Amino acid sequence: MKKFLAIVVVLVASHLGLSAQEKPQLVVHAFTVAPGVELPYDMKLLQAQMVAELKVELGKDYNVISDSPTASEGTGYALHGVITGWRPGNAAKRMLVGMGSGRESSDIDFHVSDGSGKKVIERKETIRTNFYSQGAGSSGTLAHPIALKVSDRIKESKLK
Repeated sequence: MKKFLAIVVVLVASHLGLSAQEKPQLVVHAFTVAPGVELPYDMKLLQAQMVAELKVELGKDYNVISDSPTASEGTGYALHGVITGWRPGNAAKRMLVGMGSGRESSDIDFHVSDGSGKKVIERKETIRTNFYSQGAGSSGTLAHPIALKVSDRIKESKLK
């Protein structure tokens, strides 16, 4: 009887552990650039950085992945975005005035859709880079503030 009880306890505990690991999937697609917007950054690199940032911000509640061939549509959520405007900022203004003036900024439209394609979040935002991290790399410093804005909007919407 004790062996039977031990086996039942182990099976129940393993089932609870598996169900706790099942998180909705959040597929992050590479953002696109609107016609007429000159953006000097590699969008695939921006996507990879966004996935890493969103894993930190949302990894407890979502399985964050990129739009790879293994990402199955119809399960979880998908993040799509368009960069509709970009302003490079002004280095002289940043150095002379300081306090965050002259920062690089961009306008983005993004939406999160569910497995059926229905948009559950749709936002237009202006993103400004952090004033302490200007001019870095081939995706600039936009990945971190974009990921923070997107994760804040997902948390506010309480998707599940």
